[in-house]
Amino acid sequence: MTDTQAATETFFVPLNKLDADPKNVRKTYGKEGIAEMAATIRADGYRILQNIVVRKGEKRGRFFVTAGGRRLAALNLLAEAGEIAKDYPIECKERSGSDATEISLIENTSREAMHPVDEYEAFRVLADGGKAVEDIAARFGTTETMVRKRLALARVSPVLLNLYRNEEMSFQQLSAFTVSDDHAKQVEVWNSLPSWNRDGRSIKSALQSEAMKANDKRIRFIGGIDVYETAGGAVKRDLFDEQNSGYALDVALVERLVVEKLEAEAEKLRADGWKWVECVYEFPQEAHYMSRVYPKDVPMTDEQQAELDRLEGEYAELAELIEAGVADDEAEIRADAIRAKMAELADTGEVYDPDDLAKAGCYVLMDYHGRLSVERGLIHPDEEQDESADGTDESSEPVPPRSEPQPEPSFSLSAALVQELTAQKTAAIRAELAHNPEVALAAVIHAMLASLFHPYGSTDETCLEVKLTSEKLETSIKNPATCKGIVTMDDLRENYGHTIPGNPHDLWEWCLEQPSATLLDLLAYAAAKSVNALQLGHYERRKQRVHADRLAQALKIDMTQWFEPTAENYFGRVSKSGIEQALTEAKGADFAAGVSGMKKAEAAAYAQRQIAGTGWLPALLKIAPTADRATEQGVEDQLDRDDCPFDLDDQPETENDQFPEAAK
Repeated sequence: MTDTQAATETFFVPLNKLDADPKNVRKTYGKEGIAEMAATIRADGYRILQNIVVRKGEKRGRFFVTAGGRRLAALNLLAEAGEIAKDYPIECKERSGSDATEISLIENTSREAMHPVDEYEAFRVLADGGKAVEDIAARFGTTETMVRKRLALARVSPVLLNLYRNEEMSFQQLSAFTVSDDHAKQVEVWNSLPSWNRDGRSIKSALQSEAMKANDKRIRFIGGIDVYETAGGAVKRDLFDEQNSGYALDVALVERLVVEKLEAEAEKLRADGWKWVECVYEFPQEAHYMSRVYPKDVPMTDEQQAELDRLEGEYAELAELIEAGVADDEAEIRADAIRAKMAELADTGEVYDPDDLAKAGCYVLMDYHGRLSVERGLIHPDEEQDESADGTDESSEPVPPRSEPQPEPSFSLSAALVQELTAQKTAAIRAELAHNPEVALAAVIHAMLASLFHPYGSTDETCLEVKLTSEKLETSIKNPATCKGIVTMDDLRENYGHTIPGNPHDLWEWCLEQPSATLLDLLAYAAAKSVNALQLGHYERRKQRVHADRLAQALKIDMTQWFEPTAENYFGRVSKSGIEQALTEAKGADFAAGVSGMKKAEAAAYAQRQIAGTGWLPALLKIAPTADRATEQGVEDQLDRDDCPFDLDDQPETENDQFPEAAK
């Protein structure tokens, strides 16, 4: 028999003469799938609709099943149950063994599941013919629940079924329409909802809600029940409820009016030149991780500045007359008017840079309270990738000042050592901040304002974990008992433990009774505990560590007072090239010349002796300069106002003399 004849002619083989083909690419079959197949075969009189493809086996009279392994497993299951004989004749087609793997692969990869609407129509024909759900499930080898779900599609309008067939609607959307059997209303709801708000929840809400209260946030959003009525919506009112104003009976109309208002605002934003504008039902989760651009203040024109100067002079003259008690009765009224005019001139507004408009976009939505909300200046990640590919960075978002370039080390630090060194730095900043309530107050307020006015991504702009999540630094330091920062913080904790109430229920009243100086001290301690400048192997915390350096600058930290490199905490944990580099930086190349010939322990001890007292520190412990110091102007102790996230000029005086000034 030729292969062509074998592919077209069939013959019968006893079931117990068929074996699984080792060349079959599919080795695993689910028990449920085999049981379903067995049920299908049983329902069709123990016949198989598709012939099994076989090839000759290794023993005479036996055959390997090349295509149809699941059918073979189902038939064997029926034979084990005694429903068919073990030698039940199975109709087969024979193919060459050289094609076995290819045939098996084609059969297992070229199948396509039956379309849900096709399943529904097939089930409906059987149901209309009097078949029970149980019988249909048994006939098709599926569950009764699945049959009921498919038959439920009978409630859906044929118009929507066709949309689903044409892949213009998802199955999740189609299923949502089964809550109603009003085909006209279904089509109306589909057409009234915008593409971005056609999720299952919105569809079900529009179909099931027969009435909407006048105080619903969607009614408030469109301007009230009167706006809905003007648009032709029917209202049902309770004559005995004077506060409610009634119920909107056409929920689909309300949804359409909401969409129209959102789209109207979106059109205004598109006209402003934004790259993209999207209307959304709620703020997308992924948007929380997008970068953002912000508007810039509009500078005054020369004419506006001249007018402001004139008004300031006039106001000063009036204020002087009023203070001297020689002004007329209208002076204070004129002074108030001038002050209002000055405020109006000073408020020049804000505007987005055209380059930012060209790369950023907006989300338009209705907030929780039923108010219009626009989130502007968001940049899609793909746009950022395009900019990175171009080698440009045109974001108008404030960029932290860059650290001075550090020399590239000729060696690498272990992740454990990197974590320990940054833990040492974090501990030092904490300890200094704990003794500086003024800076602590500014740091905490900076973090609070960042989260209040810029809630998306604000945690990257501060190293303070103001929720008072406090990283346990002891787990990152090999010998925490020798860490001066940790010891200092432990001492403070013990001191405060003697004064703070032990019962947490008493703490609030106790806080209310404390003077400002005590509260400022506690604020500094709490803020210090939240500092986190750790660099971990899986999370470098780049932006937070930049802010940590800015915080350290404000605290005027001298890290040599908090850490001294030794063989135990550093030199014994880096390579010889790392020791050589440290010696070269600290004392010169001559002192590093003999390190290569030493044993590691000797080199580490030698480095400790030579570098002691030099003030040398590993790069990770150095406070990177993050702001231009105004040394040329003789103001060495003050950060540049433009580079500092909080104002240090007008620091409040404090009566707290509990702690001496931290060592520098």
